[in-house]
Amino acid sequence: MRISKLLIVLIGFVVLSFNVQAHETKKITGLKMPESAIAAKDGRIFVSEIGEFGKDGDGQITVIDKNGELKVFAQGLDDPKGLAIVGNDLFVADNHRVMKITLDGKVSVFAAPEAFPEPAQFLNDLESDAAGNIYVSDSGDLKGVGGAIYKINSKGKVTTIINGKQDARILAPNGLLMGKTQNCIMVVDFVSGVLYRLDMKKNELIEVANGFGGGDGIVKGKKDQFYVSDWKNGKVFSVKLEKGAVVNAELIKEGFAAAADIAPSLDGKFLLVPDMKAGELVYLPLH
Repeated sequence: MRISKLLIVLIGFVVLSFNVQAHETKKITGLKMPESAIAAKDGRIFVSEIGEFGKDGDGQITVIDKNGELKVFAQGLDDPKGLAIVGNDLFVADNHRVMKITLDGKVSVFAAPEAFPEPAQFLNDLESDAAGNIYVSDSGDLKGVGGAIYKINSKGKVTTIINGKQDARILAPNGLLMGKTQNCIMVVDFVSGVLYRLDMKKNELIEVANGFGGGDGIVKGKKDQFYVSDWKNGKVFSVKLEKGAVVNAELIKEGFAAAADIAPSLDGKFLLVPDMKAGELVYLPLH
């Protein structure tokens, strides 16, 4: 049977088109300065939307259900950024304060500005531990002054873990991730691009890796693998650690307008990347 060259070309084109579509990255568009994302155990994804930087009251939390449908979960926030889930409550770093949002979307102040030992300048990422404590990074003036990491207990009491006065390497701490032990927390700095491990019991800050530009989010992958986002350069990295030392670090995706506070999907197949300047939430496939 003879097959024309035109038919072969058309078949090849269809196969090529299918392959491109099959590897196409899923995106949620139309978001207003999305900064952070987090996947809940029930499959919903929460996204913080800053709105207009510095404008109070126009920030919100959007929820994406299992079918990809979006709706507003909470409104009236200032510049909402980092998210954490403790029990059934969602916590949000909202400029100079930390807010708590219940399952029905009721918003209340969990840690007011006056609760902080020093005036917060730019509360950024949130992380929680097994005991229900919340850790929040203050990126200061984003130029290297005023950086700090705070711990907030279940009653909203705030204590200082470390700041730039105690250690000059604390410039603009951003992404936080609990380590293998209760006393260890990982932190990536927005100004230096350095990834640190902080032993909170010994008050030791140890450099783990560097070269992450405007370090923003950090999350855990499989085994000893981590993912770090670079907001300034629009990149996402994979970092492999063994016994606290880097054995491999590679760029897995670039081209974002501003890769902000990342999170793993519930099934671990995707990395949720809020592309702040593009107004998108990107589902980055993990292999």
